[in-house]
Amino acid sequence: MLTRRSLTKTVVAGLAAAILAGSAHAADMTLKLGHLANEDNIWHKATIKFGEELKALTDGRIEVEVYPNESLGKEMDLINGMQLGTADMTISGESLQNWAPMASLLGIPYAFKSLEHMDEVINGDIGDQIEADIIAKAKVRPIAYFARGPRNLTSNREIRSPDDLNGLKLRVPNVPLFVDVWKALGASPTPMAFSEVFTSLQNGTIDAQENPLALIKSANFNEVQKFVNLTEHSRSWIYLVISELTWNKLSDADKEAVLEAAERAQAFERAAFLEDEKQLVTELQEKGMTFVETDKAAFAAKAKDAVLMNVKPEIKGIVEDLFSN
Repeated sequence: MLTRRSLTKTVVAGLAAAILAGSAHAADMTLKLGHLANEDNIWHKATIKFGEELKALTDGRIEVEVYPNESLGKEMDLINGMQLGTADMTISGESLQNWAPMASLLGIPYAFKSLEHMDEVINGDIGDQIEADIIAKAKVRPIAYFARGPRNLTSNREIRSPDDLNGLKLRVPNVPLFVDVWKALGASPTPMAFSEVFTSLQNGTIDAQENPLALIKSANFNEVQKFVNLTEHSRSWIYLVISELTWNKLSDADKEAVLEAAERAQAFERAAFLEDEKQLVTELQEKGMTFVETDKAAFAAKAKDAVLMNVKPEIKGIVEDLFSN
């Protein structure tokens, strides 16, 4: 029969055991991962997948807290934070060229002929050079990459070759490279804030715009545009990056776990991305848009000189090689 004293000892022993058991399963490290996407975005789901896989691979020793919607800070602030050690991870792309010139290769018009070509470049010598430049100068380490949907031209007439542009009034982002490329192709590019595009298409201020399928759908451009011309003129990707300060705190085994989790997250994101692109085509067709095949080689050949005039000297030779292959 338990006395009050022995019962107290039993309870205390049980609590101690529970605390010890809890501490054995508590995370030794929690990585803070902030990004700009919302909870429905594939990128966000891929970061959640990364956290789940890393926790499993490290038996719960490393956990990942994901902060969507810029709730941990804007992209540039997060990169600065990662350099100072106040943040651990984010998703970033062309913004990294503020530190690493090689990162400006992300999204060069007509540099990548297909998704497969882009994958080949990222996983080859050029991709290695980009990553090395980012690590050395931005002090963050790419551990995975996610493809972005290619940018396509929408209009109310079919565009199959550069000859069909013929002064087409086209909204472009306020980026000199984009303006000069579309001028070279024969269009009449008009820099404009994205928020003004729908109304400008509606009232005829512009005739066309260019964006990935996801934005074409979410902006309801199907209501004011008939054709999606598959120019696929700009392909790009974005990196999942970890702070070098955080990376250097990891054991070799944990570094391997981080890379393995990132590889699994990348595979998860790619499958979801391909399914999403296919679904977007179906949904836009159901909304009345017609998809038009274009002479991509003709577009690339005519855009080449304008692209080379606008790229940074550090990457000009690489861009020339990409156009030649």
